[in-house]
Amino acid sequence: MSETQPRVKFQTTAGDFIIELNPEKAPITVKNFLSYVEEGFYAGTIFHRIIPGFMAQCGGFDTDFNEKSTHDTIKIEADNGLTNDRGTLAMARTGIPDSASSQFFINYKDNSFLNYSAPTSQGWGYAVFGKVVEGMDIIDEIEKTPTGNRGGHQDVPKTDIVIEKAEIIK
Repeated sequence: MSETQPRVKFQTTAGDFIIELNPEKAPITVKNFLSYVEEGFYAGTIFHRIIPGFMAQCGGFDTDFNEKSTHDTIKIEADNGLTNDRGTLAMARTGIPDSASSQFFINYKDNSFLNYSAPTSQGWGYAVFGKVVEGMDIIDEIEKTPTGNRGGHQDVPKTDIVIEKAEIIK
């Protein structure tokens, strides 16, 4: 690891995994993400959406399924050349390109349809900013978690998978 490629360790109720961030290609996104990590924001959040063969999303809801208060949204960086391949992390957002805040997802497979194609509402895609470098087996186990509906949301794990701690490791 170098100073330019920070790593973050996630301790979860399903096991630990480590991600490596790419501030060179996604400087705004990485700065935003690391601010949440440094504040301890992710502790107590859950994986709230798991779609096998697609992705696992987390970083926005607590164990009571309350949405956490976030900072302002950030400018999308999906046109950075990084692609939504298996094991990469990308920012979750609404239909508005510049709407990402704290939520992110981990791709279970190469999801090329999520990649940037044009600076249009349909073409922006989702900004990749890092990748899982250790513990992809844990992410794959999370994929097997039975899901259902909860709080008006679909694909929610029936058993909470909680992020207990996220910390920058040096």
